[in-house]
Amino acid sequence: MNHAVAPVMDRKTRHLVVGCGGIGGVLAGHLLDLGEDVTILSKNEVIAEAVNRSGLHLVGEGALGRVPARAVTHLAPDTAAFDTIFLATQPPAVEEAARSVVGRLAPDGALVCLPNGLCEPRLAAIAGSERVIGAVVTWGASMLEPGVYDRTSAGGFALGWLDGPIDGRLLRLAHVLEAVGPVDVTDNLLGARWSKLAVNCAISSLGTLGGDRLGALLGQRFVRRLALEVMTEAVDVARAEGVRLERVSGALDLEWLALTTAERGAKLGSPALMTKHALLLAVGARYRRLRSSMLQAIERGREPAVDFLNGEVIAHGAQHGVLTPINQAVHAAVWSLAKERRRPGLDVLEELYVRTREAATTLASAPPAPPGVPNEPA
Repeated sequence: MNHAVAPVMDRKTRHLVVGCGGIGGVLAGHLLDLGEDVTILSKNEVIAEAVNRSGLHLVGEGALGRVPARAVTHLAPDTAAFDTIFLATQPPAVEEAARSVVGRLAPDGALVCLPNGLCEPRLAAIAGSERVIGAVVTWGASMLEPGVYDRTSAGGFALGWLDGPIDGRLLRLAHVLEAVGPVDVTDNLLGARWSKLAVNCAISSLGTLGGDRLGALLGQRFVRRLALEVMTEAVDVARAEGVRLERVSGALDLEWLALTTAERGAKLGSPALMTKHALLLAVGARYRRLRSSMLQAIERGREPAVDFLNGEVIAHGAQHGVLTPINQAVHAAVWSLAKERRRPGLDVLEELYVRTREAATTLASAPPAPPGVPNEPA
């Protein structure tokens, strides 16, 4: 259940933003523009130098222009503790980042998890669940060059504790984050995370393989079909886990969007299936300039985050006996792209689509997985 955020006034707190890529750069810029006390930590010396030389240059949706800022590549031993530490790294780096800064948290401070995937349980093992806040990001951004950030779509956050009720700390943080976009405070963070995971398994991973912006890719019917199949498997696994899925951005209902058994096997599109394709076209139009951050990571020689997206669906599906062949094929294709340095493109997605038709037919005749026990609000 989501709750409207009431304005909550509080003293100025000390924020640390770890990572200065697309999401971290835009977040830091908006917090600084709000007048917040923000320290930016980036291990990338080129990015830190660019920020220190020219500040943060924010373009695109709701652009602020240039925002004065300073960045550091390490924290001095005498640096004062932080009330809020935003982890804005890629998922493969989030645990190392958390370990490096958890000792800098104030006694009542919290790590705020921004990466996609199911990273909060990993962070809870490092800092304790009472010090981990999940922030599901529903907007996109890219770093065009060091210090220059393009916000590619509007949106805000779903904010909640991994294990705990809505409280004053969540509301105060939500009030600050409204400088970036609308905030839903939720007592079902797991449901919000799984819904976003299902979307990212399709959009981010297929966007990586297709090598183009989302609008162009979702204009292709077979890409939309792949996206629906990927998300349907994720929904099946979430159901088996007993997760109550939340709507993404308050609108995208994954329970409805998931393919039914009849739709999986239908050769001709039913009215409902045509409506689902139309909805993905609308998503493509809204986020048309979105480019996969995982593709950008591969281009920079970094490890892709696919283990934290499709890999999570595969692993959790195996625990419950839920078939996930489409996610398995996507997962393998992304790693192949990264390791073999193949060029992404529509032809890569076409190969994937042809290769997965037999699996898709098998899924159409498979019995649905039994639902798990629904997770209760914390």
